[in-house]
Amino acid sequence: MTDAPALSSTRGPAEHAVRDQIIEAANDCFAQYGYAKTTVADLAREIGFSKAYIYRFFESKQAIGEAICGARLDRILNAARAAIDEGESASDKFRHFFRSITALSVELFFDDRKIYEIAASAAGEKWATARAYTESLRTMVGEIVREGREKGEFERKTPLDETCRAICTAMMPFVDPLHLERNLDLLPDAQTELTGLILRSLAP
Repeated sequence: MTDAPALSSTRGPAEHAVRDQIIEAANDCFAQYGYAKTTVADLAREIGFSKAYIYRFFESKQAIGEAICGARLDRILNAARAAIDEGESASDKFRHFFRSITALSVELFFDDRKIYEIAASAAGEKWATARAYTESLRTMVGEIVREGREKGEFERKTPLDETCRAICTAMMPFVDPLHLERNLDLLPDAQTELTGLILRSLAP
């Protein structure tokens, strides 16, 4: 077991490489055994480092989980941003956005169930990564609504922040890991119907 590989003058890049190694091993362990059942000691054995050495890079198992979860949520956000760019009108952009977020969340649930459990823990325990993800979604919704208002496509009477909060709350059953699992059998019809309802409520 290794306590600390030599970092010497390449301390920055070397430490970054070790962090990546820990995250990769943790991703494999979480995927195989589940986040809840994996301990930092398990990760240490898997990598061949001491537990104390791992704590030099991550203060807790949650911190490792946040790194993994954050990377996956960033991929979803990047795909959602690309989907928005495909739309011409604000309404089209919202349709693409909501459909993309839902589809990628479902894909995570079915294709990487153990990592989905980390996302559910992040949402339930309000990790920083989950809060940042929710805020990013709200920002995207705000940009779409603002554009729709500027082009006369959406109503302007309701305060923007109130409108965005309401939309994000309505989307929650299909984008939040804690709720999505209970609503899978409603897809895709319910998501399509909800999209229509939201857009009708935004009409001037």
